[in-house]
Amino acid sequence: MWTGSPSAHAAPTTTVTIDGTQPGRTFDGAGAISGGGGNSRLLADYPEPQRSELLDYLFKPGYGASLQLLKVEIGGDTNSTDGAEPSHMHTRGTVDCDSGYQWWIAEQAKVRNPDIKIAGLAWGAPGWIGNGKFWSQDTIDYYMSWFDCAKKHDLTIDYIGGWNERDYDAGWYKQLKSTLVAKGYGAKVVAADSSGWGLADAIKGDPELGKAIDILGTHYPCGYLTDYKSCPSSDSAQALGKPLWSSENGSQDTDSGAPAVARALNRDYIDGKMTAFFNWPVIAALYPNLAYATAGMSVAQQPWSGHYTIGRTTWVLAHTTQFTRPGWRYIDSAGGYLGGDRANGSYVTLKSTNNSDYSTVIETVDATADQTATFTVKGGLSTGTVRVWSTDLMSSNDAAHFVHDQDVTPSNGTYSLTLKPGHVYTVTTTSGQGKGNAKAPAAAALKLPYADDFDEPAATKSPKYFSDMNGAFETTACGGGRAGTCLRQMAPATPIRWTDEPFNAPYSIMGDRSWANYTVTADALFDEQGSVELLGRVGQQAKNNNGLRAYHLRLDDDGRWAILKSDTSWTFTTLASGKTDAPGLDTWRRLAFRLEGSQLTAFLDGKEIGSANDSSLSTGLAGIGLTGYQTQQFDNFQLTPGTPAAPRLGPVPSALEGKCLDAAKGSSDNGTPAQIWDCNGTRAQQWWWGDGTLRLGGATGKCVDVTRTETANGTPVELWDCNGGQNQQWISQSDGTLVSEQSGRCLDVPRLNTENGTQLVIWDCNGGANQRWTMP
Repeated sequence: MWTGSPSAHAAPTTTVTIDGTQPGRTFDGAGAISGGGGNSRLLADYPEPQRSELLDYLFKPGYGASLQLLKVEIGGDTNSTDGAEPSHMHTRGTVDCDSGYQWWIAEQAKVRNPDIKIAGLAWGAPGWIGNGKFWSQDTIDYYMSWFDCAKKHDLTIDYIGGWNERDYDAGWYKQLKSTLVAKGYGAKVVAADSSGWGLADAIKGDPELGKAIDILGTHYPCGYLTDYKSCPSSDSAQALGKPLWSSENGSQDTDSGAPAVARALNRDYIDGKMTAFFNWPVIAALYPNLAYATAGMSVAQQPWSGHYTIGRTTWVLAHTTQFTRPGWRYIDSAGGYLGGDRANGSYVTLKSTNNSDYSTVIETVDATADQTATFTVKGGLSTGTVRVWSTDLMSSNDAAHFVHDQDVTPSNGTYSLTLKPGHVYTVTTTSGQGKGNAKAPAAAALKLPYADDFDEPAATKSPKYFSDMNGAFETTACGGGRAGTCLRQMAPATPIRWTDEPFNAPYSIMGDRSWANYTVTADALFDEQGSVELLGRVGQQAKNNNGLRAYHLRLDDDGRWAILKSDTSWTFTTLASGKTDAPGLDTWRRLAFRLEGSQLTAFLDGKEIGSANDSSLSTGLAGIGLTGYQTQQFDNFQLTPGTPAAPRLGPVPSALEGKCLDAAKGSSDNGTPAQIWDCNGTRAQQWWWGDGTLRLGGATGKCVDVTRTETANGTPVELWDCNGGQNQQWISQSDGTLVSEQSGRCLDVPRLNTENGTQLVIWDCNGGANQRWTMP
């Protein structure tokens, strides 16, 4: 018998009979979503061996998340959350089966797990489809060309959906099903990939629709960005007898969201009889200025350094995926709530197709005391040794995650466990589980100068490090009589959109958020009338691309130019404008944008054409863009460094009156809390600021550090030996906020507490007085 440490209170008790003869629904798998959108973009650009390590942590059985399902976006050249996925068919009749990176990800998943099931779903579509109407025959034909591309990549599509979170069109789904059958594609149709279970009621009154829909999939059945404590379906959905899926869930921080995902994985079935779970997204391989920069199994934001972190959500999924297989069956009578109370936690049991092995997954996320569970095994299931694995979700120590604790030998088929609060457990008769041991290199800034002439092939048709936010910037043969490869915006018309941002023009970003003074330069060619842009100091993007903090240098084909500033509601402010000689069409011109302190200067063919002075934005990424869906081209992209900011030493006052950043008790020991205190000018309040770090007392002092490289709201901030980690890099914004390079969250005085000794944390940036600081 295995027991944990004793509890000071009477432990709740649960008695469970695991009877292999009892019924339950068939388990379809647990997986994740690559798409919706751009969240996987930087993964392909990672160097080896880190790229393979990340892929192993996602897909390799018995290693990490061991995903059993992968849903990929059918790209539509339009923003679908944190970026745009390129279409395989930008124009009618022209198919490019090598466009984008989703085929590559699906292939890599299959290499590691040949049994993984692949699903497809569209968030948007190219503008030529259906005269702007998604629910059209054009879209079905478009889907069939996508299936044909899958075949060329030796991939089988197992499941297919309609239009993400846009409800359904009954006639369209009927036509989709008949077309799949006629074409010989055996994919099962999933619908409606929206919220709620209204489709079940429609199917009751429309038998033909019922024949077209194989699986009912809903999004966020436990609520959106909640604690996922209750996950119901509907009586009418369950009565249909079709598989019910949580076809999108998650959207949570890879660490702080892991408890919610642990609840949902069990409670989807207990409450709603859902037999598949898709976490959105699969990985946070995207830039930290985007809204969901830390959601997924892992965080991988630095392909140039190879740095990444494996999140606790990986191990939450592993507690199901490493101990089950699609095709196993739930045992309904061996699942429920511990002690009959949701607050104690939940458990589900699944049995193997061999009718002998079984696994029980238990979560005690909300429990406040140790509790006991006693299990009796019967009905043909193995009464042999069970293996106990656990993850302490309250610990940030990787050694406490996915641990093989002990083996237990039942006595007459019965055994007991003591379950600790805040844990996930799996008890299993299976073997073959494991935990990857690859370690990532330290984080490091992308150094300047940087250049890309687009002639050297990247991992995909997207050039290295570029992440499209709208449109599709892909490498192709140069126009204008130039030899070699250039970068062209491939979508010639406004797509059928998923997001509703007021400015939806194509643009692509790249680089390091800590960059301050630099010049971005590129050759540009106008294929048609319109504008091109160079972007500098690109900062925070609003959710679903509904705004962007950035500077823009804009040049029209008729010679009009402007330096503009945009904000997180897409309000543009013109800082300077004028007119130069017209570039015209089909002619290459050299455009440059220098950002040096508050001075912003525009150049055309090496000649200064204008300048502006503005200090609103101090650091950020670079990029290129257009103002509409034209097919303009770029080449010879370059970034050259400007003047480094001189280091400074002094106090860091808070906008909370009279308070300063302070090292607790004047200590420089590792782990010393960073706090606020009355401003007093002592050594505990002298901070060196020069390379993106805040160091106590001077250039050799201890660094202000986000504890244990955590990224969640409320993570404490302390002093630690400077080590170059992203959790020690801070970006000073023009509004006075200090943004953590790792998480994108701000240095924060919790709850506006002005009491001396209040320890600082990181929190979502909101510009409040408790997040504003005056740097030395």
